Formats: sequence, structure tokens, C-alpha cells
Amino acid sequence: MMVTATASQGGLKSHLSIDGGVGLSGVMTVSGAKNSALVLMTAALLTNEPVELCNVPDLTDIQGMGAILEALGVSVVRSPNSLKLTATHLKSSEPPYELVNCLRASFFSIGSLLGRLGHARVPLPGGCRIGARPVVEHIRGLKAMGAVVNVNHGLVTAALPGGLKRLKGASIVLDCPSVGATETLLMAAVLADGTSTIENAAKEPEVQDLANLLNCMGAKVSGAGGPVITVEGVERLHGCSAYSVIPDRIEAGTFLMAAAITRSTLRVEPVVPEHLNSVLQKLRDCGCQLEIDSVGITIRPGEIKAVDVITQPFPGFPTDLQAPFMALMATAQGTSVIAEKIYENRMQHVAELQRMGASIRIEGSTGIVEGVPRLSGAPVTGSDLRASAAMVLAALAADGTTQVSGLEHLDRGYADIEAKLNQVGASVRRQQS
Repeated sequence: MMVTATASQGGLKSHLSIDGGVGLSGVMTVSGAKNSALVLMTAALLTNEPVELCNVPDLTDIQGMGAILEALGVSVVRSPNSLKLTATHLKSSEPPYELVNCLRASFFSIGSLLGRLGHARVPLPGGCRIGARPVVEHIRGLKAMGAVVNVNHGLVTAALPGGLKRLKGASIVLDCPSVGATETLLMAAVLADGTSTIENAAKEPEVQDLANLLNCMGAKVSGAGGPVITVEGVERLHGCSAYSVIPDRIEAGTFLMAAAITRSTLRVEPVVPEHLNSVLQKLRDCGCQLEIDSVGITIRPGEIKAVDVITQPFPGFPTDLQAPFMALMATAQGTSVIAEKIYENRMQHVAELQRMGASIRIEGSTGIVEGVPRLSGAPVTGSDLRASAAMVLAALAADGTTQVSGLEHLDRGYADIEAKLNQVGASVRRQQS
């Protein structure tokens, strides 16, 4: 597989050195959606024929998932911007702990492995430490489809009982619209015997992307993007060529906020505007003009005023953009209230923003942000992927130079972000610490 720039090389840590106060102009290009591509990769386990994905971002998380699939016996061939995955000769149904522990999305392979092989043994997932993200919903749904599931010593073991060859179609009602549970159960259901329904399903664009790929592979999935998904099980799936991953709505939102925080006119493309409606409305509310066409969005920030935000499942304001939006609000006129309703530990960026002069106080999982005239460059560290992005945005607007550490998180979700920023006029350098 192609190797991307990593946050640590030869034992040394890297950081970004960012000169603030520089205006941006031009076009920022959005990569394929990381959160979609990771799950689409696990869908390749459902067939013994090749699955080719295009518009795949070159990220450490993508490399990690590739390594997990290779450990299972999947052939992974990377070309620029694409992946060819062939699971003809699966040799294992147990992804290795040392790889799964770093990548939460790898747990979703349990649905594909169980559907294809009838058994799976998957370690409980890792990823960013932003709060409890239990897999109870995944397990309950797999049990409803007839699997015997046990959790012991950090391992989830699932198997079909007796002489059963396929999972059974079932009606499943999720307690909460979990994206991971919806995707896991969707992949398990496509090869099940009979029809499955998933009620209170997640509506995220990434779920729709997965359903579209599965249908291209011969599945019969309907209703994705709505609250009820129906899956008519089929006996086998075939391969798929040149399936293009959707643009990354979180990266697109981050770039739009980079324009807003630097008060710069910028074009961001490609973007599916419907994937960002709640974010676009908040940007309008805080003083940005948006010109939207079939390819992308041009943003023209005015005087940025404080607006309130509550994170919610799609189509609400995404939790993944809460930290970047808080960085923007730290520079707005007035006081904004930002309530995090998805993950309880997702305010770890506040202390770092305060180091840069932001005026923020925390009440539970809510941040009260009083805008300040300017931020100041300082050494800061991103504690998770989106917190790291918030540090980069704050640095772009700050007086002086900011050193942003924690790139092992940033590189999981933003492909070559310094090159993309420098291309539109920023001054960003990756250096060894």
C-alpha cells in the first residue's frame, strides 16, 4: 500500500508550525470521506470477487484498515486515489488486536465476517478517546439475526449455531440511531436468509454510501437515509468496479470554517451540499455568504457573530465539527453556547484554545464561548482527530506562530492538510520535534 506522511518517523514526533493572520484564497480540494471509505473496505469481505473503490483518501486510518484486511487474507492493492480489495482467500475471521485497538471502524468487520463465514472473533474497538461508544446495539442486532454472541476478555465472539449456514432475517429496533450499529447490521443482513428491517437507523450520508455500494454488489437494500432500512437477503454478492467514495463532509466543513476564521473568500470542492445543510445554515447565521453550485461552495465571510450550536445525529450539526466550530466562535462577536450531546468527553480542546487566549468556560458538556478580538500563537496539542483540526484553525487566525502537536490524530482524518492549506496561501510547515 502507498505510505502517507506519518506523525512520527524514526521515533521523532512531528508538529505543524503555523504562521497566523494570513489570508486564504483559491480552491481547497476535498478528499473522499474517511468514515465512509473505512466501512466500504470492510464490505469487500462479503464477496470473493474484487471490489474496487475510487476517491479513497490517503490516511493512516485507511492504511490501518488495509493492514487489518491483509491480516485476514484479503489482497489489498493501492493505486493513486483507489483501492482494489479481493477477499477470495480469507484465512482468518479474527482481526489482530494490535491493529483493531487503534481503529474503531475495524469492529464493523464483524458483520461482514459473520455474514460471509458464519463466525467471527473481533476485539473490542479502539480509536479516539472521546467517550463511551459501546457496541451493545451491534451485538443485540446480531443476536436477533440468530447469532450466538459472547464477550469475554475484550473479545467479541459471534457464530451461527448448529448447522445453520446463514443468518436469519429479523426486525431490529435500535435504541439510538448509531451509525456503527446500522452499518454493522446492514452488512450482516445482506447475506441473511429472509428480510431484515432496521428501525431508528442512522441517516448519515456514510450509511447511504454503504447501501449504494452493497446494491452495486448485488444486495437488495432500500430506505437508507431514512429511519427504516429494509434488507432482502441474497445468497451471494459479486464484485464491483470503480465505486467512488462520497466527498468527506467533515473535511469540507473544516475547510469552510478555515475560510470563516481567517475572514477569507475561498472555494471548497467537491461538496454534496445536502450532506452539510445544518453546518451551512450555522455559517450563514454567523455572517457568511455562501454560493453553492453542483460542484462546490464558495464562502465569503462577513463580520462573524456568535451563534449557538447543539450537536445531533444527522441531519443535525455533526459532533465531528463541534471543535472546529468552537475555534471559529472563539473569534466571533458576542457569546455562543455550544452543547455536545453525542460524546461526553469531547471538550478536551477547550484548554488548548484557552492557551491561545480564547475565553471559554465549561459547564458539563456545554461550552460558553465569549469571542475575543484575536487569538495568540502558542504551543498546543490536539487530543483527538477533530480537536487537532480545531487547533489548526485557531492557529490560522492567531497572531504569531503556533506549534500544533498531536499529528498522529490529525493524520488519521486529513490527507496532506499542510499542502492543501499552503496551496491557498497559508504558511504551514511540518517539522520534527
